[in-house]
Amino acid sequence: MSARVSGIISFGLTTQSLERLGHFYEDLGFTAGPSERIPSHETALLGLTGGGTRLPLRLGKACVALDCFDERGREYPADASAADLCFQHFALVTSDAAAAWERALKSGATAISKHGPVTLPESAGGVTACKFRDPEGHPLELLQFPAATQMKWQGDGMLGIDHSAISVSDAAASERFYVALGLSVRSTTLNQGEAQAALDGLPKPIVQVVPMLPPQAPPHLELLAYRVPLGLSAGPVRANDVAGTRTVWASDRDALLCDPDGHLHVLRKRS
Repeated sequence: MSARVSGIISFGLTTQSLERLGHFYEDLGFTAGPSERIPSHETALLGLTGGGTRLPLRLGKACVALDCFDERGREYPADASAADLCFQHFALVTSDAAAAWERALKSGATAISKHGPVTLPESAGGVTACKFRDPEGHPLELLQFPAATQMKWQGDGMLGIDHSAISVSDAAASERFYVALGLSVRSTTLNQGEAQAALDGLPKPIVQVVPMLPPQAPPHLELLAYRVPLGLSAGPVRANDVAGTRTVWASDRDALLCDPDGHLHVLRKRS
């Protein structure tokens, strides 16, 4: 693999109910643009027939596309946990995690973190965080940084996307894949204990967290390699499946890549 990336342009979420999911993200604080047809060359790159409708969203400088394809795929796996290999969230930075959590639940979110925002120990970043699912099952995280470390995130409310995290089965193999794309490894942590269990909605999880930084960030990528419990595979995921989240990268070519666990990456050539 010789392709290289410089940074994350956007994220693509597949939806089977564009209007409903659009309202949910607007309630969270995203701004929606006018809906548009998905270009045919994009659906062809994704290996899909037909077209689809896209609702572009913005949060600060971050972009997310809600894509409803004419060729429908599978719903999100009903029993998937935060450790399973279809898991991919993006982390929304907020100045008030508790208020954002309550707003998300009132708008139709389902809790992953059963007790709401938790503050992680300093060894895990000392952030206040919580995880939930949107009405179609896509996982999301809220992040509130300690005041002393929030210099790059200024303002009130929902501020932007810090990173996207994906569950992986083999941290070393995934590191090699992403380093070959041009990302670099930052300090790895091993997260466990009561706060991590509350965050993940899992009993006694042990997870290796590997930050992967592209040349231009934020947002960056994080690998979540669960040692306990071991993540299960939902099988191959296509872009029209609700679990088929796409990370879209600025690159030297147009391509669709799958990482070792099947997470989808769209490369877009930038002039």
